[in-house]
Amino acid sequence: MPIMLIADDNRQITSILEEYAKKEGYEAKIAYDGRQALEAFDRHKPDIVLLDVMMPIIDGFEVCRRIREASNVPVIMITARGEDFERIMGLDIGADDYIVKPFSPAEVMARVRAVMRRIGTENISSKLFTCDNLRINMEDYMVTIDDKIVSLTKKEIEILWTLAANKNKVFTRENLLNSLWGYDYYGDSRTVDSHIKRLRSKIDNFDHKNWEIKTIWGVGYKFEVYDEK
Repeated sequence: MPIMLIADDNRQITSILEEYAKKEGYEAKIAYDGRQALEAFDRHKPDIVLLDVMMPIIDGFEVCRRIREASNVPVIMITARGEDFERIMGLDIGADDYIVKPFSPAEVMARVRAVMRRIGTENISSKLFTCDNLRINMEDYMVTIDDKIVSLTKKEIEILWTLAANKNKVFTRENLLNSLWGYDYYGDSRTVDSHIKRLRSKIDNFDHKNWEIKTIWGVGYKFEVYDEK
């Protein structure tokens, strides 16, 4: 049975979400603060995490960061506040979706199904991309350049894959948001720019004279490949 970790200090919310999770076929594990959430994550290896932002001891943002250091498991963040900067921050640190309280438990489960469908599609496709000295393996989420591992986050790898697998095709920021986050984004598209900036800073440590992530001003980005001379 798949496991869902529900981390929220509001026991009424965790109780409701636990019941809905069971109806969806999940075994629910509950945590009431950030420390418990990390301990439960390490102990139970959940298949998906519902993570409240405003938790005692360790907040949800820091919990998400630590999870992302060790795993690509889907994380849906939940908050009582709906400021754009919080949504952007949550997505930037690796959350797969973001829900604002008050919410319908049925909506949360719909988001869970949508995220798990995306993950399932990625796993089924199991793709490998190579271009010159770049290799992207989506089976194990590993990127290498000149046979050296490039340390990228899950979302950075997905952005690189999306661009590279469609080389020389221009993607708008909205294209990337819809493709990679898979729902109507409430904030602006700055989260794409920040991901691209960090992705480039890591890639630029390696030689890649025959390809680059190129900005198309006023439009978006593309993975441009140059003819080898």
